[in-house]
Parts: sequence; structure tokens; C-alpha cells
Amino acid sequence: MIVCIAEKPSVAREIAKVLGANASRDGYMEGNGYQVTWTFGHLCTLKEPQDYTDQWRRWSLGSLPMIPPRFGIKLIDNKTYEKQFRTIERLMQAADSIVNCGDAGQEGELIQRWVMQKAKATCPVQRLWVSSLTEEAIREAFANLRPQEEYQPLYEAGLCRAIGDWLLGMNATRLYTLRFAQQKGQVLSIGRVQTPTLAMIVKRHFEIKNFTPEKYWILSTLYRGVVFSSTKGRIKKPEEGQKALEAIQGKEFTVTDIQQKTGTEAPPRLFDLTSLQVECNKKYSFSADDTLKYIQSLYEKKLTTYPRVDTTYLSDDLYARCPSILQGIKPYGALVEPLMGKRLKKSKKVFDSSKVTDHHAIIPTGQDPSATALSLEEKRVYDLVARRFIAVFYPDCKFSTTTVLGEVAAVDFKATGKQILDEGWRTVFGGHAATPDEEGRKGDDEEQSLPSFEQGEHGPHEPSLTEKQTTPPKPYTEATLLRAMETAGKSVEDEELRDALKANGIGRPSTRAAIIETLFKRQYISKVRKSLEPTPTGIALIGVIQEDLLKSAELTGQWEKKLRDIEARKFEARQFLDELKQMTAQIVQQVMSDGTRRLVYQ
Repeated sequence: MIVCIAEKPSVAREIAKVLGANASRDGYMEGNGYQVTWTFGHLCTLKEPQDYTDQWRRWSLGSLPMIPPRFGIKLIDNKTYEKQFRTIERLMQAADSIVNCGDAGQEGELIQRWVMQKAKATCPVQRLWVSSLTEEAIREAFANLRPQEEYQPLYEAGLCRAIGDWLLGMNATRLYTLRFAQQKGQVLSIGRVQTPTLAMIVKRHFEIKNFTPEKYWILSTLYRGVVFSSTKGRIKKPEEGQKALEAIQGKEFTVTDIQQKTGTEAPPRLFDLTSLQVECNKKYSFSADDTLKYIQSLYEKKLTTYPRVDTTYLSDDLYARCPSILQGIKPYGALVEPLMGKRLKKSKKVFDSSKVTDHHAIIPTGQDPSATALSLEEKRVYDLVARRFIAVFYPDCKFSTTTVLGEVAAVDFKATGKQILDEGWRTVFGGHAATPDEEGRKGDDEEQSLPSFEQGEHGPHEPSLTEKQTTPPKPYTEATLLRAMETAGKSVEDEELRDALKANGIGRPSTRAAIIETLFKRQYISKVRKSLEPTPTGIALIGVIQEDLLKSAELTGQWEKKLRDIEARKFEARQFLDELKQMTAQIVQQVMSDGTRRLVYQ
């Protein structure tokens, strides 16, 4: 008998249907030589401190650092989980072989491996790797099962992540709580990713609080209904601005040059999980956690591909399937119709197998969404995914940029206007869709509609001197915080540069939403409209942490890079764990030896 184990009952049912395992049993499906069972996400977890020794049951500084000689796992204390595990254990011990059908990623690998270890499974194990839950995708994946040994680095990376979270979380939380908590029962929770994320929010809070605005002046003039700005830019001294204003008053404005350039704009990238969460937060104010739930539901309903991904590319072999995917998303027939009957565009910004490791970008599966019951939120998320997918096959948007230069009494002015010549992919979004790089870029020189000008023309104008002041950075929203986590705190708008920084981002796409939710739950941050603000407790906690290893996004990002390198067989798991143990001991020693620190609420 072949035992297949999935991560959720709903996924197990889809697999069982394809395999012909149609007989329902208590905790599994059976038939055609298969038994298909399931977990409920994590059934097992790393043992807690008291499971190793009674000395670690009581919180005391003398017991730190807690570093088990060998980490062990245990069943999560839940009667439903325990009952399901006993079923899995019985099936696996009698199995001829096992197929690991866990989610095709680091966490999914860890979940199922722990269950198999706990069940003492000894038979051969193969790995199912599937990017969508359509019948076609499942059949294809079963035809291409791989030996589980090939995924050992994936498991080792997941295990190192879990142990790293345990070592830092358990030790630092006890350490800081025992040293600095001011009330009985107060727990100061520290986490490997949670704490540097909080530190970014606190840092931004103080950047805003301590910001001192500086005044500046902009010299501009209105000629033929168009605002021309002085090419000098910001004027720091009012007397200098007033002198320039007086110099041009009463004199004619002359157009000195007209420059016209045409350009093209490529469609926005396909979605990875982070960019989808960012877009949903901007457009619909969905939290990162809610967006993950909606896209996970769409995946389980077979409408979109695997969601926990960090690439915006598709592998080259998917190109041949794209026409049928487009034809399958019937509510978008009017947008798809212009693409049919011709060869689809194949851009290197979309199709590049070298940029795809475990999974490709999030796209529709080609199943008709109108045939499935969806909530309003799911429809909105699906619409974003579908339109992005359709748009990448449309032509580039074509535009012209006109720059008009003028002069008054030796003072130079400039006005810029942009005109769309061919909407191209923008048609898919109703003709107006800002790309990620366009967001928030308008400043003193906003683009405007321009009438026709002729070089040498001149006439009266209305000059003005406008007082302005510099503005503080904006508080983080969930959208901007997700981007900051992705780039380890670096502010990056260029998508290609952002891609290069992803390897050093903090957290995984699948865990960032949970990290933000944890900060809310611990009452370290709160939401003021869409802005994320640190609470007094969150501010005080970051204030007392002096160890950069705990709160630096950049250093945490370097640890994340090592985890990715373990997955890619470029770094040894043992070395990673040795470094973590050394770091944990170092942090304990530093905090214990510093008697000057205290928790200060501001």
C-alpha cells in the first residue's frame, strides 16, 4: 500500500480524487492501492525547555543559555492532532512506500518530515512537488515523483530556521523578561525576525518625532496656463528668492527650447507573495495576513498557483501552457480576445527559468473562476492576479515626454508633460495603473498636460514665490513594512535591485504576515488608520536591547541569506547552528554583565 500524506484535509481530498482513493475512512481516504491521509499544518513541534531537563522548567538567569545537546520533537498537545497522528502512525508503519504531499516549500517539508520521524516510518519516501491543485497538475506531479533525499537541503534549511527561532526566542525572551520586566507576569517577547522588524518601526517613529522641518522656496511662473518651475530648484534663503522674483516681474517670458522624447513602459511584474500583499494593502487595506488567507484559499480552490513564493518570474516551459490558461479565465474574455490567434509575447522579464527555484510567480491556473463560489475579498485578490497575468502579454505602453524650457531675465524655467500615445498593457487596468516604480515619485515638478508651444514665442506671465518645508518620512504601513522586510530595511524602488536584495531580506514571504500579526498580539505595535505605530512597550523594549545581533535588520538578513544558502547546498547546516549557539551564548553574557540598562517607557 502507498501512503500519501498531505498538509490539509482539503488538499488530501483533491489528491485522493485524482488517485481513485474514493473510500472514506476515519482520518484517511483509501482505494486503488493508495491511502491518502493528512496533517493539520504542524502536528509536531520542537520540544520545550522543560522537556529536556527539569532545571529549565523554572525561569531563572542561572539556567541561561539553554542549549540542548540534541534537539527533539514532540506532538502538539491537542486531542484532535493526537488522534490523527495515531492514524498516520498506523498507516505509515504498514506502508510499502510513502509519498510526501506536503506544501512544496521549506515549511511544508519540515512539517511532513517531523511527522514521519515521529511515526518511525522506515519505508522508501518519494516527494510530490506541485504548483497548483488542478487535476492536470496533480497527475503530472505524480508522474514525476522524486526521491525524498533530493530535498534534504530544503529540510535542513527548515530545521535550522526552527532551531534558530527556538534558540534566540527561548533564551532572549527569558533573559530580557527576567532582567528588565517591571511588572509581575510581564513577558518581554524576543524573536529572531520579530525584534528587528519592531526595531524598524521604532526607528521610523523616532525619525518622525525628531524631524525638524526646514523651509525652502520655489520660484515658478504661470505662462499660458502652464506652471513653469525655476531650474534652480529649492531656494534656501527667502531674500535670495525675493530678489529672483523681483528680477523677473514685469518682463516677458520666452520659450527657448522644446524637447520631445518618446518612450515605452513595460507591464508591471507578475506577483510574488510580498508584492501581492503590498498591492492588496494599498488598494483594499487588506492586512498581510488576510491577503495570505485569501490567496491560500484561491490556491486550494484550484484557481491560482502556489502562493508562498518569492519570485516574479515564470519558468520557460510554462510559456506553451499560457494560451490555454488565458482561454480558461472566461470572465476576462474581452481582455484575452485581442491576444488570441497570434503568438504571445515572451518577455525575459516574465519568462526566465534561472530566476525560478522551487516555484514560479503567482498566476491563474486556467480554471473558470465564475464556476466557483468566492467571497468579495477572494474575487478582488483573484482579479489582481488575473489582470497582472493578462497584462504581461500586452504590448508596452508608449508615451511621449515633452519638456519646454523658458527664460525670463536670465532666469531659466522648465515644464514637463507626458502624453500616452498607445495605452498598451494599461488597457487591462482601464488605462490607468501606476507601476510600483511610479508610486509616490511626484514632487515639485509634477507632470501636467501641455498645450502646443513654439520656440521663440513670448508673452506676459504671472511669477510667484512659494514657501514650502521639508516633510518627515512617512510612518510604515503594512505595505511599506513588507517591502522593508524584503530588503532588510533598505529603501529601494527599482524592481531589479529589489530582486537582488531579496536574498538578504528578513523572514520568508510565507512568515512575514505572521510576524506582523505577532507584533500586534504582543501589543508592541498598533494601527492608526493605515499607519503602524510602536506602543510604549515596543519602544521601551527596543530601547533596552543594545545587541545589534537581535535588532539589526541587516544582520538578521545575513542569517536569512545563510538559510537560503543551506537550501541551495552552498552552506553547511552544522556551521549555521554552531554560529547560532555561539551568538546566543554571547548575547546572554553581554546582557548579564551590563548592569546599567533598564526599561524606560516614553
